[in-house]
Amino acid sequence: MPKTDKADVVIIGGGIVGTAIARDLARYDIDVLLLEQNPDLAMCTTKANSAILHAGFDAPEGSLKARLNVRGNELYRQLQPELGFELDLTGSLVVALSEAEMNSLEELYQRGKNNGVPGLELLPRERVLELEPNLSQEVAGALYAPTGGVMWPFGAALAFAENAVRNGARIKTECPVTGIETEAGQVTGVQTPGGFIAARYIVNAAGLHSDDVGRLVGDDSFTITPRKGEYILFDKKSGGLVRNVIFPTPTKVSKGILVAPTIHGNIFIGPNAYNSGEKEDVATTPPGLAEIIAGAKRMVPGIPMGAAITQFAGLRAVSDSGDFVIRPSTAARGLIHAAGIQSPGLTAAPAIAELVTAILGEQGLALTPKREFQPANPPAVVFSKLADEAKQALIRENPLYGRIICRCETVTEGEIVDAIRRPCGARTVDGVKRRVRAGMGRCQGGFCGPRVTAILARELNIPVTAIRKDKAASYLFYDKIPGGSEVSCDA
Repeated sequence: MPKTDKADVVIIGGGIVGTAIARDLARYDIDVLLLEQNPDLAMCTTKANSAILHAGFDAPEGSLKARLNVRGNELYRQLQPELGFELDLTGSLVVALSEAEMNSLEELYQRGKNNGVPGLELLPRERVLELEPNLSQEVAGALYAPTGGVMWPFGAALAFAENAVRNGARIKTECPVTGIETEAGQVTGVQTPGGFIAARYIVNAAGLHSDDVGRLVGDDSFTITPRKGEYILFDKKSGGLVRNVIFPTPTKVSKGILVAPTIHGNIFIGPNAYNSGEKEDVATTPPGLAEIIAGAKRMVPGIPMGAAITQFAGLRAVSDSGDFVIRPSTAARGLIHAAGIQSPGLTAAPAIAELVTAILGEQGLALTPKREFQPANPPAVVFSKLADEAKQALIRENPLYGRIICRCETVTEGEIVDAIRRPCGARTVDGVKRRVRAGMGRCQGGFCGPRVTAILARELNIPVTAIRKDKAASYLFYDKIPGGSEVSCDA
């Protein structure tokens, strides 16, 4: 990074919210620069959550969550054809296991209607079991939302980021913000380890650290508490266990432990919810995993625990108000907060971007539409989904597509190379994994990991010892033999 840089708008944070804002601002003739502290985009809350497209019946009436959830759901359905991210409107069911819980569903139904959620229905027991025969026989009924569904959060964030870059925005990874400079109460730019970046507008989309960013200008008007949720993921052979997203009747703390399909054909259970004192604590725990197993089996008794392939935890950024914090800073002009983005933050992200853009306009940023804005991303090759003739034609054009690297997910070398070379390309083993699923299968990278490492080293023209798994210092190998950095990287 040069010692000095400048932009019209600096966005702090490269998760789903920051990338959606970058893409929305890229529609205008302004210089947009997104800064992400990690080696890749979407490495925090965006990569470890339930991946649910919420319909919008749960959020309190009149809240930002309610308004932006419903609008965000609508925007995702509009944006999917041009940006190409993965989205499936499976529908969702909030299941009641007693008459008392049915009363709660009636309240949810009315709240959803008031929030503007389309197509809601209260279903009787018989209809619920027709839709989901593997549910508990204690089912009393369910609330059905046809606009609920599942998606791939990392893929959506990457699609927003790629399109932003294609339209002139810039993204710098491994670039934490260490300070915000002000003059006469107006922000003038941000300090980073690489130097000062001048900007009169800064968007705080720093997720779990958004309150820390606020305090850089003396703004302590909100606080963020990390709330942990644990998950278990199951092999694709269990993918037909449920077809809809299955919610329990919610509590005041959480939407509850889900049983749901994933966009890629697995199922998962989770999350639980408890406040954590650490913003980096993503460890799973035996009591937590036992809790989500018990909660899931209460709704779906036949959870196939023998088919579990991994477990993980994620953190939600919970504000002290309980709602999203989307507004100008109380301490410095030009700083706009997009904070406290817990559930349904993934669903709300494109609507949050709309709102932040509008606030920036109100704050004086000139928003002149670009004449040659390119709304669409070119489609990525997904070899396993192609017809046989298309596969053969692709292999003739580029033999790398004829070489399977990940057998579990049928991912080719050509797809991995594409993932590295595209805008915002992969730079780590897990970066490849999130883009094309090499290492996502039952063996969890046991077979393909070394080959992915070698391909990364070759394409990036760096030694194998410089390849990282994910985080800044997560090097996979170290060099014990003098001259070992010259080892061949041929896959």
